[in-house]
Amino acid sequence: MARNVKTVTEDGQAELTIEQLAYETGMSVRNIRNHQSRGLLPHPEVRARIGYYGQDHVARLRLIQEMQTEGFKLSAIERLIGEHGVDADRFVGLRQAITAPFESEAPEVLSREELAERFATDDDRLLAKAQKLGLLIPLGDERFEAPSPALLRAAEDVMKRGIPLAAALAVIEKLTRNAQSSARAFVRLFVEELWKPFDEAGRPDERWPEMTEAVEQLRPLASEALNATFRLTLTAEIEKAFGEVLERRKKKG
Repeated sequence: MARNVKTVTEDGQAELTIEQLAYETGMSVRNIRNHQSRGLLPHPEVRARIGYYGQDHVARLRLIQEMQTEGFKLSAIERLIGEHGVDADRFVGLRQAITAPFESEAPEVLSREELAERFATDDDRLLAKAQKLGLLIPLGDERFEAPSPALLRAAEDVMKRGIPLAAALAVIEKLTRNAQSSARAFVRLFVEELWKPFDEAGRPDERWPEMTEAVEQLRPLASEALNATFRLTLTAEIEKAFGEVLERRKKKG
């Protein structure tokens, strides 16, 4: 039970051994030492060969845990905290702005039996393909979460018009690759035109809200631009395709 006891200095500030720090944060001693070796955690104050940690260490470890919860990989946390420790908590805010849902579409949970009924097939290969594309997330016990029920409904509608599910999934795969390319282009635009000048200016405190707002606005603006571009392109492609069909029919006639 002694591990839960904190030593206190003359000025009243709590001091923790590494075991007590682990107990305070719910993190293992091994992980704390690993974070310290990576430069994620400042070194303790050593007295009589014992390292003592303060509340700044507790705060730093909790920040690391929060960033991991928000989806940051340890390598990314190492870069952000190692080089810009003072701004690490602000990166969490940016991450939250990026990952906030576009709209209120709620995920749907379906059993394998329900999926087979809706799509008239229980093909393992198609199920694996849907998981690879992120359309379905396995939950265990033959249950799956659909992050975007709208995409499933679109696949159903396509099938009702006589298009096989395999062909529909192949198109979704191509759309996913194109979407990744488009997303990279918009992110690159943000980084080059907004983030780099902000970074070169020393990341002034008063401009952090501006960066967060820019990220929040980037997603709906990108979505609107993609939708508008796709509508124009789709119209042109339809006109071209039907024009070619009519031209071939005319030649045959």
